[in-house]
Amino acid sequence: MDSVRVRPASGGIINAGSMSAPTIGAGCDASEVFHLITAFRAFRFILTLSAAFATSASMAGPRARDLGVPFEGTPGPLNSITDVAGVTVGHTTLIEDLANGHKVRTGVTAILPRGRADLRTPAFGAWFSLNGNGEMTGTTWLEESGLLDGPVMLTNTHSVGIVRDAVIAWRIRQGRPDKYGYWWSLPVVAETWDGHLNDINGFHVKAGHSDSALNAAAPGPVAEGNVGGGTGMICHEFKCGIGTSSRQVSIVGRAFTVGALVQANYGLRETLRIAGVPIGAHLREHRAYQDQVRESGSIIIVVATDAPLLPHQLKRLARRAGMGLARMGSYAGDGSGDIFIAFSTANAGALSGGTIGNAEFIENGRMDPLFEATVQAAEESIVNALVAARDMEGEGGHYAIALPHDKLVELLKTYGRLNTPK
Repeated sequence: MDSVRVRPASGGIINAGSMSAPTIGAGCDASEVFHLITAFRAFRFILTLSAAFATSASMAGPRARDLGVPFEGTPGPLNSITDVAGVTVGHTTLIEDLANGHKVRTGVTAILPRGRADLRTPAFGAWFSLNGNGEMTGTTWLEESGLLDGPVMLTNTHSVGIVRDAVIAWRIRQGRPDKYGYWWSLPVVAETWDGHLNDINGFHVKAGHSDSALNAAAPGPVAEGNVGGGTGMICHEFKCGIGTSSRQVSIVGRAFTVGALVQANYGLRETLRIAGVPIGAHLREHRAYQDQVRESGSIIIVVATDAPLLPHQLKRLARRAGMGLARMGSYAGDGSGDIFIAFSTANAGALSGGTIGNAEFIENGRMDPLFEATVQAAEESIVNALVAARDMEGEGGHYAIALPHDKLVELLKTYGRLNTPK
């Protein structure tokens, strides 16, 4: 097996899977062979778990703001979707080089609107498809009811089904049925295609991986880059993946937070713009896709807010996520699945099961700060995903380099856009 390099939070390198089979001499009896094989398998399993753990913790490096990328708006304390109180995020990361030569570079990400402590209270929600060459399950009922009932899951294109079924089983194991006495669920599971770096047709995501992401979901800082559902994703032909950001706004004297999380896997190199600078036009070498002239990737954007909004207002918020994407240079090409979902953690009492609920909401004419915050948070989430990602070699010898930080800083400085970090 080839070496899989994982960058842990400490900044060191763990070589996971850099192993060959143990040498068994002619003098070994059957018992010795059995124990050698058992030890080898156990050691490989431990290394695989270590790789997943280290990768999940790997994103302690600089974020976009640390490099001097200028952004508008005021971020929350963590500059993360988890700045919206109650929202939790978990990842399961799968990185392994198989003995048959295939490469596993994939995973699952879970976003729980109200955390695991409250799985019975839905949230007002809505979704929007900027270009529908992709999948997000559960949206028919979301559109009809205006309710997001359960987590939002992110994975690769060919693992949507197993993750969906796993979420249903996981929710049943959590305890009680819904308020009407039914054990049922229509999970929201979204995808982007990681088949350039991942053995996507090996179907390596299993139900337990979805469970692990859900069980790992927590408040606090969110790992970015090569983690969870973003493990094998590529953006503007640089290695990419998961990214997040947030904004704080004030409306008639009340403070609200808008957070975004992306699984970014879209775009060609030439169109990449960061802070208005045509980065892709300058960094043309080491492109992930050779001779590709049309965009064929995808991006999922999840928007969360604690502002009291009704479903039709959250639909308006979800649409604005596409404007953050456009700032990066995307034009939502025919082959791209650009699908967004927005939810509000407010109005929990109104949605807790009473026959008549009294919901609070912001008047439409006061929503502009939330629109602006959504655009800004979506944009910065994508840049954070690019900055956090690391070089990756994958299936078929394909390779995606990370966005070089030094060259990004140099170009921002050349264009007078570098914001000297404090």
